[in-house]
Amino acid sequence: MDLRSSIRAFLTVSAMLAGMAAVAQAQTPSTTPAPAPAPAAAPAADAAAAPTPKPWRIGPFDATGFADGYYSFNDNHPTGGANGESNDLYNFNVNANQPSLSGVKLTLNHDPGKLGAHFDFIYGDTNKLINAKNQLEWVEQAYISTKPPKAKGFELDLGKFVTSAGAETIEAKDNWNYSRSVLFAWAIPYWHFGLRSSMPVSKTDTLGVQVVNGWNNIIHNTGGVTVGVTNAYVQPKYTWFLNVYTGPSNTPGQNAYRNLVDTTVLLTPNSKFNAYLNFDFGANTDSLSGTSGDTNKSYWTGIAAAAHEQVTARSAISGRLELFDDQQGYATGLNQTLKEFTGTYEYHWKVGLISRAEYRRDWSDHDFFHRGAEGMVGAQSTLTVGLIAVISPTR
Repeated sequence: MDLRSSIRAFLTVSAMLAGMAAVAQAQTPSTTPAPAPAPAAAPAADAAAAPTPKPWRIGPFDATGFADGYYSFNDNHPTGGANGESNDLYNFNVNANQPSLSGVKLTLNHDPGKLGAHFDFIYGDTNKLINAKNQLEWVEQAYISTKPPKAKGFELDLGKFVTSAGAETIEAKDNWNYSRSVLFAWAIPYWHFGLRSSMPVSKTDTLGVQVVNGWNNIIHNTGGVTVGVTNAYVQPKYTWFLNVYTGPSNTPGQNAYRNLVDTTVLLTPNSKFNAYLNFDFGANTDSLSGTSGDTNKSYWTGIAAAAHEQVTARSAISGRLELFDDQQGYATGLNQTLKEFTGTYEYHWKVGLISRAEYRRDWSDHDFFHRGAEGMVGAQSTLTVGLIAVISPTR
């Protein structure tokens, strides 16, 4: 299927979704198409709640941002010659035993009606990790949107946007832990380029369809488009997210399919305690152009569980456990089974500063982690302190 045909199919499905919205009873507003577990609750004011500050404006856009820095101590003491003096498996707080800038971000947002737009500009280690050169490397997201007033919550986006898969987000401030999970780093994409739709089909259910250029690609020179189907089912005490991506995303031919099933159950029993379960299954097929049959198949499977307790208005603790099986080594480069535990303490300061102290331990059934200049061992422990300055009128 070529891109033109795929777009026609996408618009047909979108029209069907809009028709379903017209007959759905008492619709609720659409949810964000890139779901993630709820971030830590904002600290309560010491006195009576003040009026909501007016948003900062740049032309027609609301403007917010943040700056995120950290120091991560790795007891394996990897060197620059070993692995670039980095924390193996990590994706954003990657640098070991040195102060580092994870990212500085500026967000410009104009909520969609007949027309809206959203831009996230980011600088630091983050943009280098999620973007290759010539892939809008300083831009995390850039898309235009439409949400017609009479379309019962239907929204359509075009451009570059973060993936709907995963239980976490690229921004540490919106997660419970400071480091991102193994599943977020290795099992799923970061972002897509193409078309994305979402629409509430009942009081509790929101459905979405995406047609994109594979994983982390703006221009896809081989294969074909990837189709994503997303669903968010929201209840007062829990939310269930389901995301499926499938398409011929690999070089060199149409038969090289990469498939992903990602699901998260977010538990919200009360305002202080939250938890989630996240499961990922991925399958990749490499095919040689002009031949029949598969030359290689790879599979990866992972499960993560996390919990978050708001201890006081300004402090919280979180924990995360993971198991990741990388068969044939497609994700991490080695056929291995990984385990991970993370414990995080968080404190919100009145000035808009979020501080986190975190211990993390990773294990492998192989000697995967660099130690010193030349050693390889089966485990890695880190202690990380992160500071995030939120730049916003509400903070």
